[in-house]
Amino acid sequence: MVSDPMTSANPTLFQGRQVRKILHNEEWFFSVVDVVAVLTESVDASAYWRKLKQRLGEEGGQPVTFCHGLKLVAEDGKMRVMDCANTQGLFRIIQSIPSPKAEPFKAWLAQVGAERVQEIENPELASLRAREIYKAKGYPEDWIEKRMRSIAIREELTDEWKDRGVREQKDFAILTAEISRATFGITPSQHKSIKGLERQNLRDHMNDLELIFSMLGEAATTEITRAKDARGFGQSKEAAKEGGNVAGRARKELEQKSGRKVVTSENFLPEKKTRRIAKKD
Repeated sequence: MVSDPMTSANPTLFQGRQVRKILHNEEWFFSVVDVVAVLTESVDASAYWRKLKQRLGEEGGQPVTFCHGLKLVAEDGKMRVMDCANTQGLFRIIQSIPSPKAEPFKAWLAQVGAERVQEIENPELASLRAREIYKAKGYPEDWIEKRMRSIAIREELTDEWKDRGVREQKDFAILTAEISRATFGITPSQHKSIKGLERQNLRDHMNDLELIFSMLGEAATTEITRAKDARGFGQSKEAAKEGGNVAGRARKELEQKSGRKVVTSENFLPEKKTRRIAKKD
């Protein structure tokens, strides 16, 4: 499957509202708080869910049986454990929330689940769908090609880490931060802050050069990891620093020659286009 393993928890959209999701045992699990926010439009979806969870427990529903604590990207950019549920679990929750959006949301969930099954059977579909989403958002073909290539390079690196004993999501985040720090001089969370992003995927808002140097840092890390036969988290971390330094030296040389910084506060899509797309969604 072609996905963005940067967090493996990219949000999806329902009627323009973001719903965070993550793959767990080859199945999509969704942030319960995000679903509650969509269905209720509550000003405090977390508080609404806490009360609902308590009521479900009192009624014998035992939310613990259909909710899992999984790590998703929080608003501060850090990975935090949140209540997540698969499609079956969400249907149980939706039944307890009076909302005119319930039926359309159920249909949307069924569609997302069906697409996941199709992607397992035919991984190329995930790549094709990703391309179509980027096109619909207004990205040009040349940017999409770079983005899809960056996803493939990232996936190759994370597969290498897994094969060498790196398993924890927090370790992936630390290794990614090491590459970013060496490549750009900042961590991913700092990079997002510069661009004014919160839950959005950082790489979807990178310009061409930011994407290119990200790819260089991760491709170099993969090669160094293999060349040094790095094993476990500690050795992988050293390889990540060295791979990032390869890209970092190239970035600094370019900045010196061009007189311009590679990292900018600009998002890839112009603000007006972003607003128009959001309104359309």
